[in-house]
Amino acid sequence: MKILMIAPEPIFQPRGTPLSVVGRLKAFSDMGHEVDLVTYPIGETVRLPHIQFLRTRSIPGIRNVKIGPSLTKLPLDFLLMLKTFDQLRKKKYDFVHTHEEAGLWGTAFSRWFGVPHIYDMHSSLPQQLGNFNFTSSKWIKRLFDSLENWILKYASAVITICPDLESHVAAQFPERGSILIENVLDYATVFGETDQSNFIRSKYNLDGKKVALYAGTFEPYQGLDMLIRAAEVVLKKQSIQFLMVGGHPEQVQLYQKQVDDAGLSSNFTFTGQVKPQEVPSYMRCSDLLLSPRISGTNTPLKIYSYLRSGLPIVATRMLTHTQVLSDETAELTGTSPEAFAEGILHAIKDSKSSQNKVKNAQKLAADKYSTALYKEKLMRCVHLAIERGV
Repeated sequence: MKILMIAPEPIFQPRGTPLSVVGRLKAFSDMGHEVDLVTYPIGETVRLPHIQFLRTRSIPGIRNVKIGPSLTKLPLDFLLMLKTFDQLRKKKYDFVHTHEEAGLWGTAFSRWFGVPHIYDMHSSLPQQLGNFNFTSSKWIKRLFDSLENWILKYASAVITICPDLESHVAAQFPERGSILIENVLDYATVFGETDQSNFIRSKYNLDGKKVALYAGTFEPYQGLDMLIRAAEVVLKKQSIQFLMVGGHPEQVQLYQKQVDDAGLSSNFTFTGQVKPQEVPSYMRCSDLLLSPRISGTNTPLKIYSYLRSGLPIVATRMLTHTQVLSDETAELTGTSPEAFAEGILHAIKDSKSSQNKVKNAQKLAADKYSTALYKEKLMRCVHLAIERGV
């Protein structure tokens, strides 16, 4: 099939939605489908068979796009909308596949050109406004509620990435429903991987140390402030090296200062952003995996690789985690520093309990979050969209 995909994101940069988009591209590529990806003029082009990147022209002064809603996206999205229209005018596609706010013009153009439309719902657009403190205006949130409902009502098929979003769609449009496709792909298979664990241990002096890894973005909702306060409690009872992988330079500087002020600098190692294919090597250097998220409902992408890792997981008992994790697969804790610290200590000291959870986690990953099932559900969504039509 010939597919037009629209991604209003910097593809590729190592963060949530761009990783998810690349996962979809990889799956379609593996199955032999052709995808024209219309995206921003920012990010690294990922080389995959049958995939063509079509970027909008650059806008002077815009070199980066932060996570979440921003005014920076408005001119970029306008150019993306024009390029979408131009592609549909020039070429015949089997369906249009949109991500995030591209669903707005994707819905309109789908009806205009008579092409089925798959909406890939990575988050609720009005919820994003609150999660990222973009606006407190009730009028704007109501507007985004209406726009999102319009997309969901007229999409030929909807993909959701976590059970909370699936429930949201079912509550709003029970007759439409959605297909839940978690972001479970092993991204080392997309980008390739070389084991660098020996180099990492040497570079960061990790040999002989108990290592707890956090890998991900450094946004406020990730709970890194809480993690640092939890570390103060942990380090009074147990020597641990906290390996912090990710973050833009200014974010790393912010949290490094917090660590320094707390007198914990010798127990924290900040690496900055690394390539997705390098993350498994950092896991191989670790004894424990951390996810201290304190808000939001979307499941972090890292949770699926955590499940496969063979390492104990410590995560907050939040919906963002519990829609995948349970007490049988992870050490779930409260969101206070003391509770998270207790979870870390228990995971380290009760090795029998931790190993049982690790085995359960790996079984869950194999049974429910496999690549084969991912591709099967993606094609089920495609067939549903084509069957329903516009």
